[in-house]
Amino acid sequence: MNSLRDPYRRPTHPGAILREDVLPALALSPVEFAERIGVSQRTMAEVLHEKSPLTPDMAYRLAVFLRTTPSSWLGMQEAWDNWAG
Repeated sequence: MNSLRDPYRRPTHPGAILREDVLPALALSPVEFAERIGVSQRTMAEVLHEKSPLTPDMAYRLAVFLRTTPSSWLGMQEAWDNWAG
């Protein structure tokens, strides 16, 4: 299966997607978002600032809240992890 992503470009961390696209579209602050998905503010901040990986639990919580799939979020994290080595 072909990917649309340039294989020579660093993958986007899922935290960047949340920070740059999701939160502004929902008009939610990181604190409000953390409360809504049931994680601590610190956990959310670490993911948003790309300091921590997105865990399977977080992927599930995001998927439920955003009506996506956990595998889409985990796939982004896996691509990031593989690139970062």
